[in-house]
Amino acid sequence: METKVQFKFFIIDDNFFCANLHKQYLTNMNYNDITLFANSRDCIDNLDQNPDIIFLDHNMEDIVGLEVLKKIKSYNPNIYVIMVLRQESIKTVVDALKFGAFDYLIKGNDVNEKMTMIITKIITIREQLKKNMFGFN
Repeated sequence: METKVQFKFFIIDDNFFCANLHKQYLTNMNYNDITLFANSRDCIDNLDQNPDIIFLDHNMEDIVGLEVLKKIKSYNPNIYVIMVLRQESIKTVVDALKFGAFDYLIKGNDVNEKMTMIITKIITIREQLKKNMFGFN
């Protein structure tokens, strides 16, 4: 039986309901290292916990998501940051990708499906990087 790849997740969202929905979905996927933050400053202060994946709400009250993204990427450019938006904004998506976001989510009905796709993509990329680094086929 293959062991499931484990990740350390941070979820930053000032909407308690949305944050807990994301956490519950990840828990249902058998991920258990999930930390919730209701504000951006607490997330930044805890980056030394070395999260692998961060779901970052763009519309935070204390610091705008793009500024938080820049701080996260300057701390560790290898953290996979997924911007979470209330509605699709081409400018925000382009800016987020330009500043190092791995992907983005739009809050809505298909969030869980999109989360699964993003995590699967991260697993595939990490496996490919490992193969390239160690020369495995």
